[in-house]
Amino acid sequence: MGVETETRTMQAIVQSAYGAPETVLTHQTVARPVPKADEVLIKVHASSLNFADVAMVTGRPSLIRAVMGLRRPRHTVPGRDVAGVVEAVGSDVTDLAAGDEVYAEATAGSWAEYVAVPARFVGRKPATLSFADAATLPLAAGTALDCVAGVRPGQKVLVNGASGGVGTFTVQLAKALGAEVTGVCSGRNVELVQGLGADHVIDYDRSDFASSGERYDLVIDLVGNRTLAACRRALTPGGTLALSSGGGGQVIGPMGRLARAVLLNPFVSQRLRPVSATRSRAKLDRLTELAEAGQIVPAVERTYPLSDAAEALRRLTAEHARGKTVLTVAQER
Repeated sequence: MGVETETRTMQAIVQSAYGAPETVLTHQTVARPVPKADEVLIKVHASSLNFADVAMVTGRPSLIRAVMGLRRPRHTVPGRDVAGVVEAVGSDVTDLAAGDEVYAEATAGSWAEYVAVPARFVGRKPATLSFADAATLPLAAGTALDCVAGVRPGQKVLVNGASGGVGTFTVQLAKALGAEVTGVCSGRNVELVQGLGADHVIDYDRSDFASSGERYDLVIDLVGNRTLAACRRALTPGGTLALSSGGGGQVIGPMGRLARAVLLNPFVSQRLRPVSATRSRAKLDRLTELAEAGQIVPAVERTYPLSDAAEALRRLTAEHARGKTVLTVAQER
């Protein structure tokens, strides 16, 4: 199907400024996007929430505004993850067509009935997953895939933040690669992390992994609640610390901690590796293979209709993350 020239409308969540979700997000009727030559227009069935969305909506840490817009957001419709059906393709797109079931990580705009995404960031949806489950994969599972890069069978891996959106996928991916996995989470999430396949689970209210005396080949820190020195104490002499966390100060967020890791790296025997998650169709294809093989299964805690996006994001911000939160989009037109 070619690109439509007629202006049509859609329902979307619109962000007017940076701030609290309930203050700056509204459910509105807006113009439907028209895909560029290299883009795919996706009819959205589901999206999911990530802490990257929290940063984009609140404008915190402030450093994010240098990219997203200094005074107000450059992209007025938030949302990164999307799963749905191809509605139309741009003139340069030849490997996807209307009717294909797909999923993708957009720059923004997926909290709407339609979103346009560059075709190179769009993959075919895992046949074994619903749209709601598939929508949890792109950013969170994609980041997890980068976190476990290089893991070998038999290695000991610790995941700090094992019950969160990225953490639930990280535990499963490390197990799929043959590692002995230890997950760190709160007491209420121990059963969840065990169910994901973790060999050992540490309740952080009862024990501190950094002072237990146990040593790991890879520590994946998804929380940022321990110093670099504390995390290094949990590593073998030649182990790796993978850093992928939010938090930090209101201005630069985790960037200060990541910068310290980069500066320290040449002077220690261990490897300190900030994880810079990238998006690509190749990564989505790999996630599709893993999902269809049953090696990763989304852990969805809550599902909300699109119109309740502000409340969904508020709860994600206020409460400890437990798996993924999904927005479903009614397809009425």
